[in-house]
Amino acid sequence: MEFVNEMRLVFPALPENEAFARLAVSGFILPLDPTMEALADVKTAVSEAVTNAIVHAYPRGSGTVRLRARYSADGLIEVDVSDRGRGIEDVERARQPFFTTGEDEERSGMGFTVMESFMDRVVVRSAPGKGTTVRLYKRLQPRDEAVPRRA
Repeated sequence: MEFVNEMRLVFPALPENEAFARLAVSGFILPLDPTMEALADVKTAVSEAVTNAIVHAYPRGSGTVRLRARYSADGLIEVDVSDRGRGIEDVERARQPFFTTGEDEERSGMGFTVMESFMDRVVVRSAPGKGTTVRLYKRLQPRDEAVPRRA
């Protein structure tokens, strides 16, 4: 698979940067002319991945989140959200609905479930004490030719 465009961002793990990451990725994939539904799917999954990094990777301190997005000419989008935080001890358990390590009772534990419901594939790599990378994949369907392309 040859990717034709790529972007990288590094930002502090602050809650206000979740919206920035979501909007940056959505703006980045606009040249692929995604449907509004596909665009919303990607934005939602990125929001969940970045929020997980902010909330769970650095629960008692500051850190950074790294985001890389790239796409191929045939519409495959790949987004990595990485941190160098505390990592996940049991990735399979963390992917179960309602599981959370958050100290805040308001967390639902649905982050990975949400990501998986909006993306074609979600790969999670993590090591305790070393951090986590969540890779999100989505293939955009070609738009109906009756829909005019924007300039």
